[in-house]
Amino acid sequence: MSALRPLFVVAGIGRAAGTGAAVARRFSKEGYSVALIARGEDSLNALSDEIKKGGGEAAPYCIPSYSPDDIASAFTSISAQFPNSHYALRAALFNVGYAVWKPFLEVTAAEVQESLNTNVAAAFAFSRSAILKFKENNLNAENPKRGTLIFTGATASTRGNKMTSAFSIGKFGARALSQSLAKEFGKDGIHVEIMTGAALERSRDQPLSGLSPESIAQAYMYLVNQEKSAWTWELDLRPAQEQW
Repeated sequence: MSALRPLFVVAGIGRAAGTGAAVARRFSKEGYSVALIARGEDSLNALSDEIKKGGGEAAPYCIPSYSPDDIASAFTSISAQFPNSHYALRAALFNVGYAVWKPFLEVTAAEVQESLNTNVAAAFAFSRSAILKFKENNLNAENPKRGTLIFTGATASTRGNKMTSAFSIGKFGARALSQSLAKEFGKDGIHVEIMTGAALERSRDQPLSGLSPESIAQAYMYLVNQEKSAWTWELDLRPAQEQW
């Protein structure tokens, strides 16, 4: 029986110029088939086509929202297109985020709810679907762990600030979720981790600065390849020049 091809699932690719897209490209180059989940259809299709033109295997899954139902539906479609007879989900990245940068008294109830929905509830739903798929994988000498689940966090995951009240509550929640899952499922051979650190992307009107998406992708590949005797849970990445 031929070996199953490893599958990588990522939720959140933005405009296909940041972290999610860079990680998808890196995993494709390492031999993974790639399933892309996002709301922006144009960017999603463009990245999928780019990976396929480069010789990789990719499939886009455009969803109307990051609600639990829409995320579960995407995973159902992924399972149908990448069946267990030929593929095994080995890595999953939750790269979705909703940022609010406002003084506390200017934050609206709707923004607070959206932060919790996107940064926590969506992360919970994505994690559930990924872990259920990981648990279908067998442990053996060739595959000593069932899968790796990574969360893209931020400095706001560990530290509140004057303008981040609504953002931090969501990112704190995702970090707590990742730690809980790491402790619960580590014994099952499922590696859960979160990357916190400097700014990953700037606004649409400004170029990328701070952490390089390609460097983050390299770090994520390192995490996926870690041996079970020394697993990272939290990785804080910073540019050498940052004052932090």
